[in-house]
Amino acid sequence: MKKLVVTALLFISVLCVQKVTAQYESIVQQGEFGISAGAAHYFGDLNTRAKLNRPKPALGVFFRKQFGNYTALRVAAHYARLGYSDVYNTQNEYQRRRNLSFNSNVFELTLQGDFNFYKFVPADPYYSFTPYVTFGVGVFSYDPYAYLNGKKYFLRPLGTEGQGTAAYPDRKPYSTMAVCVPIGVGIKYAVNDRMNLGFEVVYRYTTTDYLDDVSKTYVGSDKFPLLPDGSTSPAGLLQDRSYETGEPIGIEGRQRGYSKQKDAYVLAELTISWNLTSYRCPSAN
Repeated sequence: MKKLVVTALLFISVLCVQKVTAQYESIVQQGEFGISAGAAHYFGDLNTRAKLNRPKPALGVFFRKQFGNYTALRVAAHYARLGYSDVYNTQNEYQRRRNLSFNSNVFELTLQGDFNFYKFVPADPYYSFTPYVTFGVGVFSYDPYAYLNGKKYFLRPLGTEGQGTAAYPDRKPYSTMAVCVPIGVGIKYAVNDRMNLGFEVVYRYTTTDYLDDVSKTYVGSDKFPLLPDGSTSPAGLLQDRSYETGEPIGIEGRQRGYSKQKDAYVLAELTISWNLTSYRCPSAN
C-alpha cells in the first residue's frame, strides 16, 4: 500500500512539474522596450588620470529584440551631458595652471549585441536573473562650450587650436559628429513576466579627440585678432586661460593636449523595461 501511495505521489509531482514547465515554455519573449537613467563621465585630455568628479546626467530609451534566451540585438538612443575642468587636476601642476574646462551635450544612437551569461526567461522564476555583456557601434553628436565672464561660448567656431587658419592649414575644423564603440557589462532581473529591472556600465571608445576641444598644441595669442577696441577676443581668452592662475603658459608649440589618444566617456545607468511577449502551444518547438 505504501509503495502504491509513493508511486502515485511521484506520478502527480511529475505531472505538475511538466505542467508548470509547459506553462513557462509557452511564453516567448519577443523583445523589450525600456528607458534608462543614470550618470555620464568623460575621460580625455582634461582627465588623464581617469578620475570621477561630478558625473553628469544621462537618459536613454531602447528596444531590445530577443533571439532565444541568451542573445539580443539592441537599438538605443541616449542623451548625456559631459564636462570637466582642470581645477580637479590638483596632482598635476601644469594641468592645474592650464585652467581649461568644457561642457557638451551628447546625443547618441547605438546598435549593440547583448549576450546573457544565464538563460533568461522572464516568466520563469528559475531563470529570472542574468548578468550580460554588451558591445556594438554607434554615432553621436557633440559641441563643446565654455563660459567666460558668465557668457556661454561654443568652442569649435573659435578655432582655439588654430583650426581653419592660414597659419595652420593642416588643422581643419573638427566635425561635431563622431563614431563610438560601446563595451560594457550589466545585470537584469525579471520582476514578473512583464517588467525587468537592470543596471549597466558601458564605456564608449570614440573616434574624436575633441570632445573637450583640447588635442594638440597652443598656437599663440597673436593668431587671434584683437577686437575693434583693441582688447583680446573671446577666442584668444578661451584658448589659453592660464592667465587666470598666474603667468600665461600658452606659448606657440607648447603642449595643450595629447593628440595620440582619443577621448572617451562612460554611462552608468539603471534600466526598466517592459516585455513584449507572445504565446504558443506548449508542444511547440
